[in-house]
Amino acid sequence: MQKQPLFMVLVCFVVGIFLCDFFSFSTQISFGLLVLSAIFIGFILFNLRFFKKFKNIFLAFFFFSVGVFSHFLNSQKPNLPNFEGKKTIVFKLDKKLNSNEKYRRYEVIASTKLAQKSYGFNAIISIPKEEKTLDFKSFYQTKVYLNKVESPNNDFQFNYAKYLARKKIYYQCFVFDEVLVSTKKELSFSEKIKQKRSEVLENINNSHLKPQVKEFLKGIILADRTEMDAEMVSDFSKSGLVHFLAISGTHFAIIFWMILWLLKPLFSAKHRNIPIVISLALLWGFAVFIDYGSSVVRSCLMISAYYGFVILQRKPDLLHALAIAGFGILIFDTQQLFDVGFQLSFLAVLGIYWLNDPFLKLFPAPKNKVQNFFFNLVSISFAAQIATLPLVIYYFHQYSLLSILANLVVLPFSEIIIIFSLVMTIFFAFGVEFYLLNSIFGKIIDVLLHVIHFFANEDFFFIKNISINIWEVFLVFVIIYYLRFVLKGFDFHFVIKFLSIVFIVVLIRILFYFYYLNKSEIMFVNYFNEKVFVVKEKEKAIFWLKNSENEGKIQKFIIDPYITSRRISNYEIKKLPSNTGFIKVNGVFFKIE
Repeated sequence: MQKQPLFMVLVCFVVGIFLCDFFSFSTQISFGLLVLSAIFIGFILFNLRFFKKFKNIFLAFFFFSVGVFSHFLNSQKPNLPNFEGKKTIVFKLDKKLNSNEKYRRYEVIASTKLAQKSYGFNAIISIPKEEKTLDFKSFYQTKVYLNKVESPNNDFQFNYAKYLARKKIYYQCFVFDEVLVSTKKELSFSEKIKQKRSEVLENINNSHLKPQVKEFLKGIILADRTEMDAEMVSDFSKSGLVHFLAISGTHFAIIFWMILWLLKPLFSAKHRNIPIVISLALLWGFAVFIDYGSSVVRSCLMISAYYGFVILQRKPDLLHALAIAGFGILIFDTQQLFDVGFQLSFLAVLGIYWLNDPFLKLFPAPKNKVQNFFFNLVSISFAAQIATLPLVIYYFHQYSLLSILANLVVLPFSEIIIIFSLVMTIFFAFGVEFYLLNSIFGKIIDVLLHVIHFFANEDFFFIKNISINIWEVFLVFVIIYYLRFVLKGFDFHFVIKFLSIVFIVVLIRILFYFYYLNKSEIMFVNYFNEKVFVVKEKEKAIFWLKNSENEGKIQKFIIDPYITSRRISNYEIKKLPSNTGFIKVNGVFFKIE
């Protein structure tokens, strides 16, 4: 803990959160650990020799206990009654979500009555696209089908209920009647900001840009991908460039440096800290405007912490900045630890810290600034992607072998594209539109999207349905840890450790493969009102469907997750006649409803 105290404290805190979530610690255990650790800290403060000897261990235990207790408090579910069914609700918008083919979706704060008593709750509401787009300056009333979000019955399905519960959302609503509107008499500061952002988005929608260019602009600057078409999202995902579209540390770093570069000439060397302070204030203002988000807050906190060291005339430390950002987010909401974006963004920074220098040493000494820029770009891209690779595969079960090349092609132009996009957004915010700028910006983004589509379309290099469990992920991270020492120079001791872990990972994967190879199972899987009958025998699975209308969605949400979890590639989809009542498997009849 002595070399990187803040980072080690964060690690202890995170471990506490994780274990509390995994084991669902009770009130007694959570509070008991906190009290016990506080007693140990008290003994240290009283200079008791035995406890001072193990000071670091007790400090680690204290922050571990704080993590446990904080997450326990953040995991308490509200005691809401069962008011499912057809209900009249009153609600206001909290956040826009991605739309689908039929519905616009929103996070809302709603209320309904049961036995003459009003109950408030958070919910996901789906509204037909024929209805007018909702805003943040109104209250709404309508009739909905209200139901709790239920957890799936099968281990391989995405647990949407758990995902929403981490956001304190337990209900979903489907509108089936007219939506009545009532304008709010007064808006809160947060609502005013959200509404202004919504108006800027509407200005972009009403511009003369091409539809795809509009969606790109809204995504890269204003963090709005709610109306982006599925093909475009898929292209960014398959090419490994989805981080470029999402608001991230790169975006904020570029915006901060641009503001700082513009302000520096206005102040003398004596007042060199003033441009930094103003730039940080404007950066946080921008973060508020685009409605925060974990990656946004993390980026702002890291940049603020890093330049805080500069202002205090201390040597900037990346891990200290990362630790401060982590605490700044998790201390208010421990559930953020389980957000995929949060995990990937922190791992990317850790990867750069851990692997960038070893990768750079593999290159020859740069002869000029261009070479130096290119070598740094390649090493940073490699480091970030290798560090995040285990989690990318764990969550998304896919990877493009061309993603590193795609990043090397696109990222050198990222600064120009981000700055240009920001300028365009500022113009749209004030209702100003220059057709020449529109044309230039549109052509640049068209080229960019075509390049990304090219990389995404190379299916030969795209691997999907990759199986990996949490234990394999952990062991791969151990491999990445030892990779630094292997890259820094040949050391027999570390090489043996590295190869040993690689061997263990390969062995475990083989054992899991044979485990599932010899496992047979029969099950029904629900997809809304449709049932999928699954028969797995050894290395092959058969999926029986009655209705082919939803086959594409069943493939995405049922079949692909199943074959991934069971580590098989041999499967078949068969259609059942609509009048089928029973199906016979191995001499046993199963009722098909």
